[in-house]
Amino acid sequence: MLWTQVRVGSSPTPGTNMKEKKKLLVILGPTASGKSDLAVECALNFNGEVVSADSRQVYEGLDIATGKITQEEMRGIPHHLLDVARPQEQYSVALYKEAADEVIEDVHARGKLPILAGGTGFYIQAIVDNMMLPDVGPNQMLREQLQEKSVEELRSILKELDPRREEDITQDNPRRLIRAIEIAKELGHVPKVQKEVRFNTLQIGLKPKKKELKRRIQIRTQQRLERGMIEEVEELYKEGLSLKRMRELGLEYEHLADYLEDKIDTEELVQSIERDDWRYARQQIKWFKRDKRIKWFSPENPEEILAHIKEWLTES
Repeated sequence: MLWTQVRVGSSPTPGTNMKEKKKLLVILGPTASGKSDLAVECALNFNGEVVSADSRQVYEGLDIATGKITQEEMRGIPHHLLDVARPQEQYSVALYKEAADEVIEDVHARGKLPILAGGTGFYIQAIVDNMMLPDVGPNQMLREQLQEKSVEELRSILKELDPRREEDITQDNPRRLIRAIEIAKELGHVPKVQKEVRFNTLQIGLKPKKKELKRRIQIRTQQRLERGMIEEVEELYKEGLSLKRMRELGLEYEHLADYLEDKIDTEELVQSIERDDWRYARQQIKWFKRDKRIKWFSPENPEEILAHIKEWLTES
């Protein structure tokens, strides 16, 4: 360990003074930037537990392609909100927030530091800003209609319904666009989300240099192939995960579905995953850059990151 553990006990009831609020550490960044390893290191050093903030790692069986941390890599640190839903189901940010709120409260109650770690910006923002999300149930018929449309068509529909919300969604994420359309059709618009600061939060962003991040993505893709990414998705398919649902899950699973249908070979699979992971990484960076509270570091300097966290934790 680089530092002696800092004991994080329960803080006073939140008040107007930020230092009186309970502490929440966030480790975020683009895909393949090293978030999981850093979160474990922080938990080991600062008496913490990790709360995953990844919209696909919530699903059981989606392990290798999503880069879900292994038991060995956890190094004995408890990890929460992994494997909490079946991949055939839709898991929303509202469900995530409800579950994460309970976990964070429990971690605080046991005198430990909750470490929110992941790359799903909307999940992280929902917790950091205690977002009050619109209570609109799923419209399965509408979803089925919209799933056939391209990102451009979805954006056009949302822009007509609610131009402000369309502009707010910076990532070309079909699921998020469909959800926004669903809400707009139900309520007439997507209401501005109410926010509230509940925690004394430190957000640490990992940002490798462009060349290094591309290299990390390439290495990780090869490692996942070697670990059995294709075999894993073949098993999921046998167990009832449809090709349609794989494509809804996006990124690697969209291309793995094409592979299972013999539309692409292994070389094309690798190229497609690397290309789309790089594109996704840039979208993540763009999303996170909007939050000026994030402190950015190179993943090559963990000592500097841990020193900054220790200083924050020991503030009087």
